[in-house]
Amino acid sequence: FPEDVAECTMQPIRRYEMDAAILFSDILVIAEALGIEVIMPGGVGIQVPKPLAEASEVEQRIPPTCEMTPEYVDTHLGYVIRSVTLIREKMAREGKSIPLIGFSAAPWTLLFYMVGGSSKKNTDYGMRWLQEHPAESTRLLETLTKLVVEYMTAQVEAGAHMLQVFEAMGMMIDEPDFRDFCIPCLRVIAQELKARFPDVPLMVFARGASFANEELSQLGYDVVTIDGSVTRNTARSIVGENVSLQGNYDPAELIESNGKTVETVQSSAKQMLIELGPERLIANLGEGLGGKESPKLVNAFVESIHSESAKLIANKATEAKLETA
Repeated sequence: FPEDVAECTMQPIRRYEMDAAILFSDILVIAEALGIEVIMPGGVGIQVPKPLAEASEVEQRIPPTCEMTPEYVDTHLGYVIRSVTLIREKMAREGKSIPLIGFSAAPWTLLFYMVGGSSKKNTDYGMRWLQEHPAESTRLLETLTKLVVEYMTAQVEAGAHMLQVFEAMGMMIDEPDFRDFCIPCLRVIAQELKARFPDVPLMVFARGASFANEELSQLGYDVVTIDGSVTRNTARSIVGENVSLQGNYDPAELIESNGKTVETVQSSAKQMLIELGPERLIANLGEGLGGKESPKLVNAFVESIHSESAKLIANKATEAKLETA
């Protein structure tokens, strides 16, 4: 329902002085677009009632890669694309002149759910598929990669300013298989989207797979998002000078029952900016909000990022002038 998607996207930017809006959608809409049923009964995580049980089901149940066209996206994911258009219209009417970030799950994350059926059970199924059915896994990943490219292309054409590719289940794959199966898909996505939209910033987030951040920084993405496991003092040296960072504030700092206050948020937000640097950084969380966070403390975080980053940048400029005087 595009109207609902647009409203959920708009609510945070009405409430807080955010620097961007993020499309309110789900990572598994692509799986649904391929005919895989997805349910969210509440309290038990996302579930796929009828996952791919046999390798032969890839050919039997999943459309071929050649069918992943703009027309396929319009037919099966058009409701999301219409939501993007509606969000942009609402932003214009309400005077919100900030970027809209579109996103998609990455291919491995989609395969993980499509064969395992859950984020809480059968968590070894994805890796087993890669090892026991490499040909079928590669075919499925190729189809998913093509659909992700066309899906994100449609988001840009509908008005998204930036895109993030989200490898949400990076923690569920080992390092060798990540390099063999995930990296090729992520490289193709970056190459294809940059060829089509060279001026649209691309972000990539491999949650739980920070070992890959250096390689991810070399694939053509503009921003590497880091999770809470990343050591901030070395984050920039790992990804190099050609990309920016996004992350990695701990959402636990926003929960009052953890003993957190406006003052502790101000202090921890400033510390993050000092450690990561206030420039070429999209200040964000290292994990998503879980529902226990205080809106007051969320607002304190947003305000602190704005005020403290301005101070740090101004101080840096002053120091530079003094050095050249």
